[in-house]
Amino acid sequence: MSRTTTISIPHIQDRTCLNTEMAPRMDDIMRLCCEISAHDQIKVAVKNSTTGAIAAGGAAFVGGMLGGPPGIAVGATVGGLLGSWLTSGQFKPLPQILMELTPAQQQRLYSDVVAVLGNLNWMDAAQLITLVMGNVTLQQKVTSALLNYVVKELKADVRYQD
Repeated sequence: MSRTTTISIPHIQDRTCLNTEMAPRMDDIMRLCCEISAHDQIKVAVKNSTTGAIAAGGAAFVGGMLGGPPGIAVGATVGGLLGSWLTSGQFKPLPQILMELTPAQQQRLYSDVVAVLGNLNWMDAAQLITLVMGNVTLQQKVTSALLNYVVKELKADVRYQD
């Protein structure tokens, strides 16, 4: 005689109860930052000092090999100008830069933005974006936190699209 036992496991049908006590999600914050930066058409140039240093050092070395001590000075000057030219003007849309952040960088940005949002509750990224974009003061605070992060952490120059 075979006996079957059925166990009923209750399912949560309403997602609203799941998000009320949970911490905001990082992907929602990243999408918000991308939306704000795209809306404001913000572009950034991440400074790549390594490229400039290699150009300046390499040119100074070659100048020294070819012209002695005066060659070092000329090579360093030419290399410095070349390095400056190589690292300038490489502006990319901020959403592209944000999508390339490492998980640790995303976590720092997330912390900065959540501190600005305070106890704001939302269900998903779309609702978060609507709430922030509909409140000029909150939008300015989030934009400020985002730009502060980009300038201080990424050492980037910021430019608004004309």
